[in-house]
Amino acid sequence: MSTFIHLHTISDLFRLFKLEDSPQHPLIAVVDFSKVDEHMEEDTKVSADFYTVMFKNYAKNNVKYGRKLIDFQDGNLICMAPNQVIELDSEIEEKDDMLGWGLFFHPDLIRATSLNDKMKDYNFFSYETSESLHLSEKEKQILYDCVLKIQAELQENIDVHSQAIIVSNIELLLNYCTRFYGRQFITRKTSYNGVVAQIEKILSEYFRNDNQGLPTVKYLAEQVRLSPSYLSDLLKKETGKNTQDHIHFYLIEEAKNILLSTDKSVGEIAYALGFEYPQYFNKLFKQKTGKTPIEFRSMN
Repeated sequence: MSTFIHLHTISDLFRLFKLEDSPQHPLIAVVDFSKVDEHMEEDTKVSADFYTVMFKNYAKNNVKYGRKLIDFQDGNLICMAPNQVIELDSEIEEKDDMLGWGLFFHPDLIRATSLNDKMKDYNFFSYETSESLHLSEKEKQILYDCVLKIQAELQENIDVHSQAIIVSNIELLLNYCTRFYGRQFITRKTSYNGVVAQIEKILSEYFRNDNQGLPTVKYLAEQVRLSPSYLSDLLKKETGKNTQDHIHFYLIEEAKNILLSTDKSVGEIAYALGFEYPQYFNKLFKQKTGKTPIEFRSMN
């Protein structure tokens, strides 16, 4: 029987990991995983009210996302937003089997800062854990240096400058993660080319068949077994267009074909393509082509 644990505070995290020390700050912590007692019942699922940036090296797999084992043997980084769920499959025999660090910070820490508004741009917080960041040795050290600066600041007496320094180092770390994910999309270009081809084939076939409704980003992501955010970022890097752009491209191309090959009304075409309201179809068509559907038909 699975156990579900939700962590509300940093103190809850320390109790879960059976850490001897108390948190140095109520809203943020840096954890050395070699000091963690992570033995838990089988199928323990954990979520939290705070952000997690976690780098781990394991001698064996022991983290699952859904039913998928995550391979940390090469040292991967995962980022989790509040309320995401991870499953810990505790089979570590010795603490030396588990190395790495974790940065955990509550949204309240950054709520009144500029970083709060930027968090939505860090799409990797909504990637699935299986889409972790594979780090080179140099990249590992760069991120670890950021973490050490945060840890050093936490060990100082808290003053009026503490939050600004801590938050700026968190932002620096996240900006490096953005850069390194960009590198990963490039270095894995060959394997990702297959995903681009799959998306194009799926969309092409979707609009040829009598499907009900418009295809969604979530639908396409499920077809290629990626998270919506990861798929959009991947496509953006490969083609310059995100997933929604790809949907709109194939949609408009199919609309053009129907406009020029049939005498169906604009409303009929809109409904056939899956639009609930023809007005939205008209607006999108003009936005993408510079012409209304009727103007396009009359000029061709």
